[in-house]
Amino acid sequence: MLALGIEGSANKIGVGIVRLDGSILANPRHTYITPPGQGFLPRETAIHHQQHILPIVQAALKEAGVTPDQIDCLCYTRGPGMGAPLQAGAVVVRILSLLWKKPIVAVNHCVAHIEMGRVVTGAVDPVVLYVSGGNTQVIAYSEGKYRIFGETIDIAVGNCLDRFARVLKISNDPSPGYNIEQIAKKGNKFIELPYVVKGMDVSFSGILSFIEAVAVQQLETNEFTDADLCFSLQETVFAMLVEITERAMAHCDKKDVLVVGGVGCNIRLQDMMRIMCSERGGNLYATDDRYCVDNGAMIAYTGLLAFANGVTTPLEEATFTQRFRTDDVHAVWREKKSLPLKENGVVNPGIN
Repeated sequence: MLALGIEGSANKIGVGIVRLDGSILANPRHTYITPPGQGFLPRETAIHHQQHILPIVQAALKEAGVTPDQIDCLCYTRGPGMGAPLQAGAVVVRILSLLWKKPIVAVNHCVAHIEMGRVVTGAVDPVVLYVSGGNTQVIAYSEGKYRIFGETIDIAVGNCLDRFARVLKISNDPSPGYNIEQIAKKGNKFIELPYVVKGMDVSFSGILSFIEAVAVQQLETNEFTDADLCFSLQETVFAMLVEITERAMAHCDKKDVLVVGGVGCNIRLQDMMRIMCSERGGNLYATDDRYCVDNGAMIAYTGLLAFANGVTTPLEEATFTQRFRTDDVHAVWREKKSLPLKENGVVNPGIN
C-alpha cells in the first residue's frame, strides 16, 4: 500500500509519500518564515500554503517516482491547528480525491507525531512527551486510545519560546526555538523564574510574562545577557516537562519515553530527559528535525495505518477542526504489530 499525506496545520506545508512498511519515498516541505519579532498569522500562512502546495505535491510524486494511479489513499491533517492553513490542506485533498478517484483518510496531527516517532525509533509502548508550538501533552496508550495524562493549561511550550524570541528580535529562520537553543549554549548565569507544575499539568504564560519583564529590565541594567535569558528559560521549562513526564511514567508503570513535536528536536531537552530515563532504568527515544518537525510523511504513514484497518473519511466529511483532541482517536492499528520505518530501504534507528 502507498499513501500521500498533506500536512499544513501551522507554518509548514509538507507532502509525504510512504509505504505501509514505513518506507519514506518522498517528504518535501516548505516553511513560511516571518521577519524577526513577528509571528505568523492564519491568513498569510494559508496564502503561503496555497502558493506552495501543488508544486510540493508534484515534487513529492517526482521524488518518489510514482504516479497518482499508484497511490492507494490520500491523507490530510484534520486538526488540531490553525483554521485557515488547515482549510488549505483540506480543500486540496478533496480536489485530488475527485481528480484521482482516491479515498481520503483524515488524520489527527498529534497522533501522527506519535506514530512517526514510534516507527522511526522503534519505541514500543513509551510514555510520550509531545511538545510543539501549539501543543504540550504527556500521553500514553491505553485501551484503544492515546490518553492525555498531563498538558499545558494555557500556552504550549513552543509558543512560550517563540513569543520570547520575538521580544529579543531573534530570527525565525529556520525557527525561533532552534535559535534560542543555540543562543542558550552561551549563557552562564541562571535567572530564577517561576516554576509552575500542578500535578501532571504545567503553565507557561506566567513564566513568559516574568521573563519578558526581566528582558526589558536588562536593557537598562545590562545585568544579564540574551544568552543568560535564553539559558534560564530553557532550563526552567524543560525541568518542568521532565518532572511531569516522570510522574506520568510512575503512574503508568512505564520506563521508556518518546519525545515528539518540533520542540522535541532540542538537544538540551533530550539530554535532560535521557538522564531522568536512565535513572529509572529506561530509555529515551527521540529523532531529529526530519521527523520531529511537522512533515507530510507522518500524516501519510498514520493515515495509511488507519486505511489498512478499514478506516476512510467520506468526501463530505473531509473537513477540518482547530480542536481535535489526541484522545478522540481510536487507534485501531495498535492492535497489530507495527513494521519498522525505512528510508530508501534502510531502517532509520532515530536517536536512542
